[in-house]
Amino acid sequence: MLGQNLKREIDQIAKDKGIDANEIIAALEEAMVQAAQKRYGAEREFEGRFNEDTGEVEIFEFREVVEDVTDDTSQILLTTAKADFDPEAEVGDEIGVKVDTTGFGRILAQTAKQVIIQRIRDAERDNTYDEYSDRQGEIVNGIVRRFEKGSLIIDLGRAEAVLPPKEQVPRENYRPGDRVRAYVQTVTKATKGPQIILSRASLEMLTKLFEQEVPEIYEKIVTIESAAREPGGRSKIAVSSRDNDVDPVGACVGMKGSRVQAVVQELRGERIDIVPWSPDAARYVCSALSPAQVSKVIIDEGAQAMDVIVPDDQLSLAIGRRGQNVRLAVQLTGWKIDIKSETKMREIARWLAEAVSVVEGCGDPEAELLLQQGVTSLEDLAECNDELLLQLPGIDESNVPAIKQKAAELVVRRDEEEEKARLEAEAAQAEEERLREEAARAAAEGGEAGEGEAAPAEAPSEGETA
Repeated sequence: MLGQNLKREIDQIAKDKGIDANEIIAALEEAMVQAAQKRYGAEREFEGRFNEDTGEVEIFEFREVVEDVTDDTSQILLTTAKADFDPEAEVGDEIGVKVDTTGFGRILAQTAKQVIIQRIRDAERDNTYDEYSDRQGEIVNGIVRRFEKGSLIIDLGRAEAVLPPKEQVPRENYRPGDRVRAYVQTVTKATKGPQIILSRASLEMLTKLFEQEVPEIYEKIVTIESAAREPGGRSKIAVSSRDNDVDPVGACVGMKGSRVQAVVQELRGERIDIVPWSPDAARYVCSALSPAQVSKVIIDEGAQAMDVIVPDDQLSLAIGRRGQNVRLAVQLTGWKIDIKSETKMREIARWLAEAVSVVEGCGDPEAELLLQQGVTSLEDLAECNDELLLQLPGIDESNVPAIKQKAAELVVRRDEEEEKARLEAEAAQAEEERLREEAARAAAEGGEAGEGEAAPAEAPSEGETA
């Protein structure tokens, strides 16, 4: 490997491996030093230097300049140092003496090969780490190579990455050779090279896709203020614009829905709701619950909670399948949201009105005021602060205990009525199932009888036989 063509070979290896030629030269110098130490002893001090003119790595051993030599391996005579190396040498100086490497042979080749291979691997790993650590937080393209304990091993070109099970989207299936796009979540150094963790289930995957598809987001005209996601099912993003002439929702949707559809397609059909962000909490929550329509909002600032009233026919839409819509709205806004139907609120208002009716002249108007103050149940009324009740017209300190006592009694009565209604509903359902089973049994018995009577009817009549 040593010789006049060494520089050319170094440059070629550097080009093929994508590493700095100086790193290869340093590996060569280190290999030569180790070979020298194996031949002459590890306690001796050597230094390797690459000579570009001769195309060789030269080895120098440092010796101390002395007047009387007591150790030939670590000392050199002053007169010799001045004659052969440095005319200005003085006692105590360190002189580098070139070591003859012609006899290194197999030891040099083997040691050099091991050191160079290891240094090249280390350099490649460092380069890969530097490249992908800079790409952390971006979306990359890759090809599925294999599966390992549920994880997907993705070939990114110069490195392999891992897509762990928890970062995969449910119901997404891949086969070796499939192309995949994923978000670079973390890049860490490991003994076998950089470990690149990808994600398709993260919230950042969703927001990065919109950043790629919507120029206004990339240019910071439109901002994604908040996002919530249940991977593979549904997502919500809240957007705002710093330019009054740019509609943030329209910019994300695109012409005929082209932009949002591109994101939906990449996420394999995941539904995405885009809503306008608002500094007004009530307006923001109403938008977050879309497509459901909201009738009224009762806000409890202290508890960061809202009671949202919707028309009866919008209740299931507001809650969503298995509570998904309201759950995402809670994640998006950061508010605790309790959804009630208008019928349910009228029932609560009726119970509150009955509770405050122990005070002469109080009823529905006071119940409505309590609802506006965030008292949305009899339990709330029974445990609320006295100051809240004293704010109502016509109520003084002497009335407060009676109202709370009445509310506690109504809680018991309400629970009894609800339990009775539940039992009656279960009984009605059981009766309906019994009648259905009897009807099915009767139909089955009638069918069997019909089949038994049909056989004689097919026999020829007496007249026909004659």
